Amino acid sequence: MFIRAYLRASTSEQDATRAKSALVSFATDRGQKIAAFYVENESGTKLERPELFRLLEDSHEGDVLLIEQVDRLSRLSPDDWATLKAKIASKKVTVVSLDLSTSHAALNPTEGMDDFTKGMISAVNGMLLDMLAVVARKDYEDRRRRQAEGIKKAKQEGTYKGRQVDTNLRKRITTLLNESKSIRTVAGLLECSTTTVQKVKASLNPEL
Repeated sequence: MFIRAYLRASTSEQDATRAKSALVSFATDRGQKIAAFYVENESGTKLERPELFRLLEDSHEGDVLLIEQVDRLSRLSPDDWATLKAKIASKKVTVVSLDLSTSHAALNPTEGMDDFTKGMISAVNGMLLDMLAVVARKDYEDRRRRQAEGIKKAKQEGTYKGRQVDTNLRKRITTLLNESKSIRTVAGLLECSTTTVQKVKASLNPEL
């Protein structure tokens, strides 16, 4: 059994590796080691995610797909979630999520466990995984609706200014870059993405 961890953030401004230490600790506490990490900045509402599908292509029967929360795997529509589940099932990979305790049993030894018990655990876990995927999608749709309503109201009141730049973060990035720290080091210190640091660096050196 190989454990493959999937880390996702929705935008390039977010740090997709934020939960890496939590996943490592989770595996270590159970006497396991993560074999590989697959990291990307893509929306959970998109089915086509290169790193997720690379993980599945690399996987073999009995491997574990480890995630922090179910919404890291899916904020998909029902049809796309069914497609992704079918792909996971075809590879005979087990999803283990830190926020889904019933899934943790997949990392425990199963010697001596009868087939009925194994089947029940798998069925219950699958049902709860479906429920959390539905909740994740609803949460996404609710937030989008509230955001649209807020923007509409702000426009009507003439107060809408669009997406604001995090000037405080930009100043902190600039300070660290001016201290000759690397892009990766700055991203790690400020817990932001390397893409964000690169954008700030590019704006400081427009001739490059």
